[in-house]
Amino acid sequence: MNISWNDKDPIYRQLRDRILEMILEGIFPEGQSLPSVRQLASEHRINPVTVSKAMQMLVDEELVEKKRGLGMFVREGAKNSLAATERDR
Repeated sequence: MNISWNDKDPIYRQLRDRILEMILEGIFPEGQSLPSVRQLASEHRINPVTVSKAMQMLVDEELVEKKRGLGMFVREGAKNSLAATERDR
């Protein structure tokens, strides 16, 4: 997952947006687990709290679900929900 950070948006929002793009592109299909917070933080050299904030936004939007002890997973219907939101925009 390559992300080029910009200075105008917070990093957690940029990370969230990139994960959303990857769900829409099918890189993260429904039911698949997402990389862990620690993995994303070390891969992109950002604070784990920043990654957690991005992930929590996805959970709050009901696009990703937490499974205790297993990690974060893309919810069923997430891609359709995102596609509908993009069409409305």
